[in-house]
Amino acid sequence: MSVTSWFLVSSSGTRHRLPREMIFVGRDDCELMLQSRSVDKQHAVINYDPATDEHLLKDLGSLNGTFVNDLRIPDQTYITLKLSDVVRFGYDILLHA
Repeated sequence: MSVTSWFLVSSSGTRHRLPREMIFVGRDDCELMLQSRSVDKQHAVINYDPATDEHLLKDLGSLNGTFVNDLRIPDQTYITLKLSDVVRFGYDILLHA
């Protein structure tokens, strides 16, 4: 098992530690809550794969989309996050570090 800790870092410098489990990202009743009108109540999910020690991101059909490095990811498709990826939920930008 890896001892690496992964974080999402907001543009203001706030660090959100990514646990080794599935978390939901959204505006309401989620493990990672973003207070933005451009973020759906349940916007996306980040899942951890212990076999590869990677975090996988999936958009849950959100209105304003989920973006990795300015490219909108397809709904309901997992994308593997890499170090320094810039992730945007609607208009909220976070860095995978």
